[in-house]
This record gives sequence, structure tokens and C-alpha cells, in this order.
Amino acid sequence: MPRPLPPFDRTLLIPGELARLRPLSTPAKIQDFLTDRLSCNHELAGDTCLSVRAVLREKHAHCIEAAFVGACALWLHGEPPLLLDLHAEGHDYDHVIAVFRRNGCWGALSKSNHLWYRWRDPVYRSLRELAMSYFHEYVDGCGDKTLRSYSQPLDLSRIDPALWITNAGNCWEIVPLLDRLRHTRLLPAGQRRWLRRRDRFERKGNALVEYPEP
Repeated sequence: MPRPLPPFDRTLLIPGELARLRPLSTPAKIQDFLTDRLSCNHELAGDTCLSVRAVLREKHAHCIEAAFVGACALWLHGEPPLLLDLHAEGHDYDHVIAVFRRNGCWGALSKSNHLWYRWRDPVYRSLRELAMSYFHEYVDGCGDKTLRSYSQPLDLSRIDPALWITNAGNCWEIVPLLDRLRHTRLLPAGQRRWLRRRDRFERKGNALVEYPEP
């Protein structure tokens, strides 16, 4: 049987943090917060993996940092805080999302400076379906489709909150946990040769960002 979800310990958050997360009572409200209240973390001073507390303080995030916030808000409102790793090949970046379920279907909370890698409505019958919804748009700078696998969910309620909610530094301990999860391949053997590189117009659209790098 699945382990019962432990209740969220509200004493982990200071009053100002609770005041920001308590109104986010639905996944859509959480996504609006991630999109509208947080700018893009361009990591101008070097790589970061900010905790929930640090993101709320700095008011910016990249994908895994926003996924921490989304997962924390879900847990605060009685839902499992689950992360999913989308793994890309080559030099392209992985993408981390927070996932949730409605009526047996999966959806995703996601922060991205690009248009295509964001929220997913809870209409996907499996995590594979959800991951595949990112496949066509998940491209590198040359227009090659690079998404190759997705992980099983990482349940952050099993992880010490000091590592990802209240951490004063970077949450580097979480990254190898995601990497070590079992990943399921999305691209069947032999299908790679049939992939078409995105055309110039598509690449131009993919280059559109909400927050240009300073």
C-alpha cells in the first residue's frame, strides 16, 4: 500500500512565506504565482539550486527552483509534493517539473523562460503521456529534438525539508536524487532516424523568451 502522505509542518515557514503560499489552493493558482510573481533566474553569479525560502526571498527561479515552490505549495494544501525529471541528450538541459493529479489524470507545474515548457493541464492518463507532451517542442539551439526519458516521481515529503524548503544555501543534494531515479526511455529504438529537425520558423519561435538575459 502507498505510504500515507505526512501532513505539512507549517512551522517550517515564517509568516511572510505562509502568507504567499497559503492562497495558492489550486494547481492553477500555483502556476499563476510561478509565472507572474517570479522572474527568470539567469544565474548571473553562477549556478544555483535555490530552496523554497531563497526563491521567495529573491523572487526569481529557474525550473527546479520553481518546482520546489510548486511542490511545497501542493504539500501545504494536502497534495503529494512530486518532482519529475525530463532528461535530454547531448548538451541540452534537463527540465524539472512538479506533477499533480486530477480525476486520475496527470498535469504539471513548470517554470520556463521559453513558451513551450510550462504548465500542462491535467488531461494525461499516464506520466509517459505527460512527458511526451513536451517532446516535439523540446529542442536544442540547432532545432534537434533532444528529450529522451522521464523519471519516476521523486516524493519530496520523504526528503528532509532542510534540504529543499528552508536551505540557506543551494539544494545540490536533490539533483543526484533525481539523476538516480529510474528513467523510462521515450524514444523507441530505431525511431531516432525519423526525427525531423525543426524548421527555421519554428526555431525562431522557440528562441522567444519572456525575460531576456541582462
